Amino acid sequence: MSLNPPDPLALKPVGKPPRAAYIHVPFCAHRCGYCNFTLVADRNDLVEPYLRAIAQELALLGEAQPVDTLYFGGGTPTQLSYDNFQRLAELVLRWHPLADDYEWTVEANPADVTVQQVKLFEELGVTRLSLGVQSFDPQKLQLLERDHQASDNSRATSLVKAAGMQVAVDLIFGCPQETLATWQSDLDSALLLEPDHISTYGLTFEKGTQFWSRKQKGQLLELAEDRQRQMYELAIDHLTAARFEHYEVSNFARPDRRSRHNQVYWSGAPYFAAGPGASRYIGGVRETNHRSTTAYLKRMLAGESPVAEREELSPEGQARELLVFGLRRLEGVDREEFFQQTAWQVDALVSSQLARLCQLDLLQDDGRRVRLTRKGLLVSDALWPELL
Repeated sequence: MSLNPPDPLALKPVGKPPRAAYIHVPFCAHRCGYCNFTLVADRNDLVEPYLRAIAQELALLGEAQPVDTLYFGGGTPTQLSYDNFQRLAELVLRWHPLADDYEWTVEANPADVTVQQVKLFEELGVTRLSLGVQSFDPQKLQLLERDHQASDNSRATSLVKAAGMQVAVDLIFGCPQETLATWQSDLDSALLLEPDHISTYGLTFEKGTQFWSRKQKGQLLELAEDRQRQMYELAIDHLTAARFEHYEVSNFARPDRRSRHNQVYWSGAPYFAAGPGASRYIGGVRETNHRSTTAYLKRMLAGESPVAEREELSPEGQARELLVFGLRRLEGVDREEFFQQTAWQVDALVSSQLARLCQLDLLQDDGRRVRLTRKGLLVSDALWPELL
């Protein structure tokens, strides 16, 4: 079915313009078995049409939209060649010039990080690299189908820090047959790198991934929930003891090193986005581009809309979503600030649910602020549907 040509004003902000932008770079050398992100593996032939498509999508903004935070995610942005990354960066900066005191994050595979590449990042003005470390254990890295070694983690970190950029590392726990000792070793190894930020994610078996299929066939066994919770608690205790601030369910940062871009999402603020599978939130409307990279390219280059999903949230829907995002943060939701931002009282939205979750010791409510308890942190994903 043919879509209408995109409205040149379609991506222009309504009301207060966003001050953040996300750019999705869908290229990877291969797809890891657990990954369900929007990407194409070993398809360098699509880089040129991708750059053309991004140029056309950004042009829908109509005029340059300055941002305080810029985030290149993927996929693996560092899969782009030196020249192609430079082309993408210059294109994006034309439409999203960086304000003073900006944050610019680029996701990177540790194996891809080279002296030349880091020099380019430094020249362009990138301030922060997010490294997909995942683990330091050779067997765990092999199970996760990662194409880097533990030595790449330290090498990449050293190069980035020497260039004066911040370093964020991602870690995965809860792999089949993983032990608490292995996870503790990963945490210790990550701390030795002295990063600015650490994110920890429990391994999930998403439908449509190779890991899901292998689990269905009995080839992979999911780690018991109790053990996964022990690993999460170990991360909390170990990282906070090392003076990392646990500021969001999965995220830990040194003082003044929180991810400013991700806080845009959690605070309910609007943001721009471009690329296959990218989701933007502008004027209470959430739009998501087609998750198929080839479909996105075909639509965009044919002058059609790349949008596959569009949802206009009601004021109540926006308030409920903001409540959930806010509760992901360890400081929780300030009742007065929430009312000022949404014109909704927390109790008017979730009075009975709040009382029940507090009774179960999953939420804490002191009358001024609502936040997750330690017990609630361990099962937080199960709470959100009740509040939405």
